[in-house]
Amino acid sequence: MSVGIGYDSHRFAEGRRLVLGGVEIEHARGLAGHSDADVLTHAVIDALLGAAGMGDIGTLFPDDEDRWRDADSIDLLRTAVGTVSGRIVNVDATLVCEEPRIGPFRAEMERALAEATSARVSVKATTNEGMGWIGRGEGIACIAVACVDSE
Repeated sequence: MSVGIGYDSHRFAEGRRLVLGGVEIEHARGLAGHSDADVLTHAVIDALLGAAGMGDIGTLFPDDEDRWRDADSIDLLRTAVGTVSGRIVNVDATLVCEEPRIGPFRAEMERALAEATSARVSVKATTNEGMGWIGRGEGIACIAVACVDSE
């Protein structure tokens, strides 16, 4: 068994759609980024690549390559899954944000990520209790852990 940890964060940006775990959420602002800026899916990709000893998301999908501009992060996740040898056992992720409320979308996010990884996925959310850049509502962060059975 191998375990990987992934982390990602993105600032909010006007005029962008908000996508988390492959789910588009109606919100006044989206997240800034080269692709669709899906912070949850990006953290999951990093966790999987870490478990596989394959670097990070920037290694596989460099943000200076136009072919990844506005890419669907679930498609990126499917590509990353295809590079991981072994069975993905589970993924556990925690979003850290003051807004939006994640509860109404959690099951749909888990389904989208589970479908892309063929693994058990748990998505949780917490606030930063008003502290720091997340607490000021400037963006969203996510940490994820993935377990891969390489046997």
